[in-house]
Amino acid sequence: MNGFHEDFAAALLAPPGADPGPLAALAGQPAFAVYRNTVAQGCADALAANFPSVLRLVGEDWFRDVAVAYTRRHPPRDARLLAYGDEGFGTFLQAVPTAAGLPWLEGVARLDTLWRAAHVAADAPVLPAGALAALDAQALAACRLVPHPATRWAWFDGQPVPGIWMREREHRLPQDDLAWRSEGLLLVRPEGEVACQPLPQAGCVLLDACAAGLPLGMAAEQALARDPQADLPQALRQLLQAGAFSSLAKDE
Repeated sequence: MNGFHEDFAAALLAPPGADPGPLAALAGQPAFAVYRNTVAQGCADALAANFPSVLRLVGEDWFRDVAVAYTRRHPPRDARLLAYGDEGFGTFLQAVPTAAGLPWLEGVARLDTLWRAAHVAADAPVLPAGALAALDAQALAACRLVPHPATRWAWFDGQPVPGIWMREREHRLPQDDLAWRSEGLLLVRPEGEVACQPLPQAGCVLLDACAAGLPLGMAAEQALARDPQADLPQALRQLLQAGAFSSLAKDE
């Protein structure tokens, strides 16, 4: 991007009344104000589409004001707006003073991001739920489970973010009866449509370890180190039945 383009972009995204810099004459034209507003609202529209759960929880007016402020500080760097806001919008939201009473807001934005990532991920076969049944204990510990490209997961310490997010997606509000506790969520796309379900911490740790390429035995050790009371067989069964893996690799 050359100097003119940089100055033009800065003038477009500057708030009304701000110093337009070297493009004062251009920025003073009536049509420029219309164009500036159109660009800002277009970016805000993209954020609204990317974070629908946040939008519905905080309301249109609050969301739009924050989205425009975010756009002015963090303009898109890619013409493809599907991932706009993924890197910092949640953090930006949580830092807004009027969001102080909504400590789960950043987490909800994160789950909106994970849903989109699962939705657009590459296709791949799903590992059958019974794929491990024929393995003996040694082979089971040595095998490596490869997460499906569409599988996403998250664990939230001390916050019922998945419960809030899922209730909003299912249009079951308010959330005043939610228990304030740690929760995890699994998102999968085994049949072309994103599905989600609660996931215990052991399941999240297992997926973290599998994604890092660790054999199942080491993944299980990490899960038990995090939660000694975890029901690992049940956590693994849940992941397999949900279609969270695409393949099984065995060490020779």
